[in-house]
Amino acid sequence: MKQVTHIKLRSLEETSIFAHLLASLALPGDLICLNGDLGAGKTALTQEIAKGLGVPASCYVTSPTFSILQEYPGKMPLYHMDFYRLSDETEVEDLGFEEFFYLSGLTVIEWSERAGALIPDSRLLLQMTIEDETIRKIEFDFGSGSWKERLSLQLNQFC
Repeated sequence: MKQVTHIKLRSLEETSIFAHLLASLALPGDLICLNGDLGAGKTALTQEIAKGLGVPASCYVTSPTFSILQEYPGKMPLYHMDFYRLSDETEVEDLGFEEFFYLSGLTVIEWSERAGALIPDSRLLLQMTIEDETIRKIEFDFGSGSWKERLSLQLNQFC
């Protein structure tokens, strides 16, 4: 079987299916990093991951661009971070956000590249690219954790 290095999500429905897959495979302490241009779908993907984790509908998931961190209850806590307004890993460290990378929930970080070397290598990195109005390409960097094993068979449905 061919190793999947990227997928294309062709609709909001496919984005939802993929996000629910991530949520179903997530383990306490996991970290998912979402990088890509504005409008690439990072927040939309996170909103669907939240649904997959059972975050109540009354907790509307928005991008924490100004607050930097939002925490949501679910089957496990969801720590949603957005580092867009931070300039580098020094700011992430100074604000104490690094500790959230190791808690017992799922941490999802938009603009994670701003945290530099603070990001553990065990993370799942998703590089999101806009292909056209409805299609998003997602390239995978599985890091050193177990995401590759957890996701490998399921990704073929998106190829």
